[in-house]
Amino acid sequence: MQTNRVKNPRKQRKRFYNAPAHIRHKLMSAPLSKELTEKHKVKTLPVRRGDTVQIQRGDNKGFEGKISRVDLKSYRIYIEGLTREKVDGTNIFVPVHPSKVMIRNLSLDDNRRKAVIARKKPIEQTASKTKPKKAVPVRTAKPKIVLPPVEEVEVKPKIKQVKPKPAPEAVKEVAPANKVEVPKVEKPKEEAPKKAAVAKKSAEKKPTPKVEAKKPAAKAAPAKKAEAKIAEPVEVPAKKTVAKAKSTAKKASAKQTIEKETAPKSRAKPKTSKKTEGGQ
Repeated sequence: MQTNRVKNPRKQRKRFYNAPAHIRHKLMSAPLSKELTEKHKVKTLPVRRGDTVQIQRGDNKGFEGKISRVDLKSYRIYIEGLTREKVDGTNIFVPVHPSKVMIRNLSLDDNRRKAVIARKKPIEQTASKTKPKKAVPVRTAKPKIVLPPVEEVEVKPKIKQVKPKPAPEAVKEVAPANKVEVPKVEKPKEEAPKKAAVAKKSAEKKPTPKVEAKKPAAKAAPAKKAEAKIAEPVEVPAKKTVAKAKSTAKKASAKQTIEKETAPKSRAKPKTSKKTEGGQ
């Protein structure tokens, strides 16, 4: 059977119920009393028939007796004297789990059991003796390193010197040393005679406006103008007149067709005989 540990509860139960005999035998172990642990130097052993045990937990706490039967299939033991009565009156043994029991006396009739105890002793003793002790770190005094004294040097903080900006007026006054001043030469004033010549030319070109006296207008003048307008024949181009005449003819024909279509149709009066006239 595999000995790897499994955390899944479903697999644990499966292994527990389907365990082989040699593993079931180990699962049926119980603790020993203080006297037996000091004597045999073993804490737990698998329960066997003939061992005297004492119940530590449950309803039958404190009961002591010999094991009469060990059931590996159901993981239970049966103790002599621990019985109960059924409804029909028969007595049966009460099953007890080995974990609820403490072994008070071992039956060493079997040599194999003696071999198990002898085999367990050196393992427990060697395990206790060969436990590795924690290594205590040894503290050794480290030599102190003495450094020579260092000369202290005063470090002056650097201060930025800000130059004052010159005023704009002062900058204009200061002239560069390399430039040579050139004296300004005044040009002769010729503008005055030029302006006088231009004014004379403009005066010659522009004629003086003549002012005429206004004459009183005759009253019959507008009537003559109207007659003249009426008498003058108006010349009309031939092409335009023809086009206008065609357009007017088309419009007239179109109006006539529209009027014919839209005019209400006259219904014929029903024929009436002389007998039926007047509703007779």
